[in-house]
Amino acid sequence: MSAKQNRILIFGAGVIGSIYAMKFMEAGYDVSLFARSDRFRLLKEKGLQYNDKGTVRSIPVKVIDTLENDDIYDFIFVTVRYDRAESALLALKDNQSPNIVTMTNSPIGFSSWRGIVGDRLLPAFPGFGGQIKAGVLYARFAPKFLMATAFGEMNGAVTQRIESLARVFQAAKLPYTIKKDMKAYLITHSVSDIALLGGLYSGNQEIDPITPGTRKTARKITVTLKAYLRAIQKAGVAVDPPVFKIVSKLPSFMLDVLFIAWLRTKMVKDMLLPDYANAANREVVQLQNDLTKFLSMQNG
Repeated sequence: MSAKQNRILIFGAGVIGSIYAMKFMEAGYDVSLFARSDRFRLLKEKGLQYNDKGTVRSIPVKVIDTLENDDIYDFIFVTVRYDRAESALLALKDNQSPNIVTMTNSPIGFSSWRGIVGDRLLPAFPGFGGQIKAGVLYARFAPKFLMATAFGEMNGAVTQRIESLARVFQAAKLPYTIKKDMKAYLITHSVSDIALLGGLYSGNQEIDPITPGTRKTARKITVTLKAYLRAIQKAGVAVDPPVFKIVSKLPSFMLDVLFIAWLRTKMVKDMLLPDYANAANREVVQLQNDLTKFLSMQNG
């Protein structure tokens, strides 16, 4: 199937959804963005605005704010935060599209999501990030060897739709990796986010990464990360990516140094902006609560 024969819906017009929309449109796919409120109006009026090496550019994009059940897409990418994933899937429950790709963390597996959309569910996780400031997308791509979009069937099989999705990413020139155990991958990634973002946001109190408290914050991240990595391994979850196995064995002072350096980056400064911080804090709270429940059930 050629790119132009595929229809793709991006459900969520934040950073991740906007990046995928832009890349898939560049590859020739028929792409629509589902957005609401101010984001919907801005996309309708000004197109998808993005920063290109200091210059703000714009590309026209098809944007919708309602979805009919018989409006069928080859793939629907759900690009919302974890705390909004279930409500997004409920909105898609009766739509007849065959493949729903969830681009978010999951510290508890897929049973609840599968209960909503069935075997159409295809778990995944994005390979980039960034910010939207004043309606303009500022994409941030990690080196390909560090981060790629991960996806895979719940049972680990390499199916026809996995191969079809891989062709989508090949056409869009986006790095990807096919995982045999997405549950383990997403639980491990949830641990990483809980440790890193939980170090930045505590009870909605933002931490300034350039103050003397940086070392204390770094140690908090180190302790949390190591504790949760040990906990998920004890619960029988395979640590993936494997680099986290090395992380759990590194001396704490070495991790402290790494996290101090990270806390002083521009990326972290952007992550402390109020809009981003408030949304990320809500996500981290739910991730941590659900991971605690999952570990309790495994060890109970």
